[in-house]
Amino acid sequence: MKIAFGNDHAGAGLRDFLCVHLQECGHKLTDCGIRSVEPVDFPDIVEKVCGLVLDGTCDRGVIVCGTGVGATIAANKFRGIRAALCHDAHSAHQCVEHDNCNVLCLGAQIIGPWLAQDIIDRYLAARYVEMLPFSRRLAKVRAIEEGQRVAPES
Repeated sequence: MKIAFGNDHAGAGLRDFLCVHLQECGHKLTDCGIRSVEPVDFPDIVEKVCGLVLDGTCDRGVIVCGTGVGATIAANKFRGIRAALCHDAHSAHQCVEHDNCNVLCLGAQIIGPWLAQDIIDRYLAARYVEMLPFSRRLAKVRAIEEGQRVAPES
Protein backbone atom coordinates (compact mmCIF):
# COMPACT_ATOMS: atom_id res chain seq x y z
CA MET A 1 0.00 0.00 0.00
CA LYS A 2 1.20 3.55 -0.71
CA ILE A 3 1.28 5.55 2.52
CA ALA A 4 1.75 9.29 3.03
CA PHE A 5 3.52 9.56 6.38
CA GLY A 6 3.86 12.81 8.25
CA ASN A 7 4.99 13.97 11.64
CA ASP A 8 5.73 17.24 13.35
CA HIS A 9 8.40 17.89 15.98
CA ALA A 10 6.35 16.18 18.71
CA GLY A 11 6.08 13.03 16.58
CA ALA A 12 9.76 12.95 15.62
CA GLY A 13 10.56 10.40 18.33
CA LEU A 14 8.21 7.79 16.82
CA ARG A 15 9.00 8.66 13.22
CA ASP A 16 11.95 6.38 12.44
CA PHE A 17 10.52 3.41 14.34
CA LEU A 18 7.21 3.61 12.45
CA CYS A 19 8.73 4.34 9.04
CA VAL A 20 11.09 1.36 9.31
CA HIS A 21 8.21 -0.87 10.38
CA LEU A 22 5.99 0.25 7.51
CA GLN A 23 8.73 -0.33 4.96
CA GLU A 24 9.53 -3.77 6.44
CA CYS A 25 5.84 -4.62 5.98
CA GLY A 26 6.19 -3.81 2.28
CA HIS A 27 4.44 -0.44 2.20
CA LYS A 28 5.73 2.33 -0.06
CA LEU A 29 6.19 5.52 1.94
CA THR A 30 6.07 9.11 0.87
CA ASP A 31 7.68 10.96 3.74
CA CYS A 32 6.16 14.33 4.59
CA GLY A 33 7.55 14.49 8.11
CA ILE A 34 10.56 15.96 9.81
CA ARG A 35 13.42 14.47 11.83
CA SER A 36 13.99 17.56 13.92
CA VAL A 37 12.48 18.45 17.28
CA GLU A 38 12.54 22.11 16.27
CA PRO A 39 8.92 23.30 16.30
CA VAL A 40 6.96 23.26 13.05
CA ASP A 41 3.29 23.94 12.49
CA PHE A 42 1.43 20.63 12.21
CA PRO A 43 -1.09 22.01 9.65
CA ASP A 44 1.78 22.26 7.13
CA ILE A 45 2.52 18.54 7.52
CA VAL A 46 -1.19 17.67 7.48
CA GLU A 47 -1.69 19.56 4.22
CA LYS A 48 1.08 17.59 2.50
CA VAL A 49 -0.24 14.21 3.69
CA CYS A 50 -3.86 14.99 2.82
CA GLY A 51 -2.89 16.34 -0.60
CA LEU A 52 -1.18 13.06 -1.47
CA VAL A 53 -4.20 11.05 -0.37
CA LEU A 54 -6.66 13.29 -2.20
CA ASP A 55 -4.73 13.33 -5.49
CA GLY A 56 -4.42 9.53 -5.44
CA THR A 57 -0.63 9.44 -5.09
CA CYS A 58 -1.08 7.58 -1.81
CA ASP A 59 -3.80 5.18 -0.68
CA ARG A 60 -3.87 6.34 2.95
CA GLY A 61 -2.17 8.71 5.32
CA VAL A 62 -0.64 8.43 8.76
CA ILE A 63 0.14 11.54 10.82
CA VAL A 64 1.93 11.61 14.16
CA CYS A 65 1.97 14.72 16.34
CA GLY A 66 1.87 15.36 20.09
CA THR A 67 -1.67 14.30 20.97
CA GLY A 68 -3.05 13.71 17.47
CA VAL A 69 -5.94 16.06 18.17
CA GLY A 70 -4.72 19.05 16.18
CA ALA A 71 -3.74 16.91 13.21
CA THR A 72 -7.16 15.25 13.19
CA ILE A 73 -8.96 18.59 13.29
CA ALA A 74 -6.81 20.01 10.49
CA ALA A 75 -7.06 16.90 8.31
CA ASN A 76 -10.84 16.83 8.53
CA LYS A 77 -10.98 20.34 7.04
CA PHE A 78 -9.99 18.85 3.65
CA ARG A 79 -13.00 17.80 1.59
CA GLY A 80 -12.73 14.06 1.01
CA ILE A 81 -10.53 13.34 3.99
CA ARG A 82 -11.93 11.24 6.80
CA ALA A 83 -9.33 11.38 9.55
CA ALA A 84 -9.55 9.48 12.82
CA LEU A 85 -7.58 9.86 16.02
CA CYS A 86 -6.94 6.33 17.26
CA HIS A 87 -5.15 5.24 20.38
CA ASP A 88 -6.49 1.67 20.39
CA ALA A 89 -6.53 -1.18 17.87
CA HIS A 90 -10.32 -1.55 17.75
CA SER A 91 -10.90 2.06 16.68
CA ALA A 92 -8.08 1.72 14.14
CA HIS A 93 -9.78 -1.00 12.14
CA GLN A 94 -13.36 0.09 12.76
CA CYS A 95 -12.72 3.63 11.49
CA VAL A 96 -11.89 2.09 8.12
CA GLU A 97 -14.51 -0.68 8.11
CA HIS A 98 -17.42 1.58 9.08
CA ASP A 99 -16.33 5.12 8.14
CA ASN A 100 -13.91 4.55 5.24
CA CYS A 101 -11.24 6.51 7.09
CA ASN A 102 -8.30 7.46 4.89
CA VAL A 103 -6.02 9.27 7.36
CA LEU A 104 -4.94 7.93 10.75
CA CYS A 105 -3.71 10.35 13.41
CA LEU A 106 -1.67 9.31 16.42
CA GLY A 107 -0.40 11.12 19.50
CA ALA A 108 3.24 10.37 20.25
CA GLN A 109 2.88 11.89 23.72
CA ILE A 110 -0.09 9.59 24.43
CA ILE A 111 1.01 6.17 23.15
CA GLY A 112 4.32 4.37 22.79
CA PRO A 113 5.98 2.80 19.77
CA TRP A 114 4.65 -0.75 20.11
CA LEU A 115 1.04 0.33 20.50
CA ALA A 116 1.44 2.80 17.62
CA GLN A 117 2.76 -0.04 15.47
CA ASP A 118 -0.18 -2.29 16.35
CA ILE A 119 -2.67 0.51 15.65
CA ILE A 120 -1.12 1.27 12.26
CA ASP A 121 -1.09 -2.43 11.33
CA ARG A 122 -4.80 -2.80 12.15
CA TYR A 123 -5.64 0.43 10.29
CA LEU A 124 -3.79 -0.61 7.14
CA ALA A 125 -5.16 -4.18 7.17
CA ALA A 126 -8.77 -2.99 7.43
CA ARG A 127 -11.08 -2.55 4.43
CA TYR A 128 -14.28 -0.56 4.15
CA VAL A 129 -17.43 -2.69 4.42
CA GLU A 130 -19.74 -1.46 1.64
CA MET A 131 -23.18 -1.95 3.17
CA LEU A 132 -26.01 -0.14 4.88
CA PRO A 133 -25.97 1.57 7.31
CA PHE A 134 -22.32 2.56 6.67
CA SER A 135 -22.85 3.80 3.11
CA ARG A 136 -25.93 5.79 4.16
CA ARG A 137 -23.97 7.49 6.92
CA LEU A 138 -21.05 8.29 4.63
CA ALA A 139 -23.45 9.84 2.14
CA LYS A 140 -24.63 12.12 4.93
CA VAL A 141 -21.03 13.03 5.79
CA ARG A 142 -20.41 13.93 2.12
CA ALA A 143 -23.59 16.04 2.13
CA ILE A 144 -22.35 17.92 5.20
CA GLU A 145 -19.02 18.52 3.42
CA GLU A 146 -20.98 20.07 0.57
CA GLY A 147 -22.80 22.38 2.98
CA GLN A 148 -26.10 20.58 2.76
CA ARG A 149 -28.36 19.96 5.71
CA VAL A 150 -28.88 16.34 6.59
CA ALA A 151 -32.37 15.32 7.63
CA PRO A 152 -32.56 12.50 10.19
CA GLU A 153 -34.16 9.22 9.19
CA SER A 154 -37.86 8.98 10.15
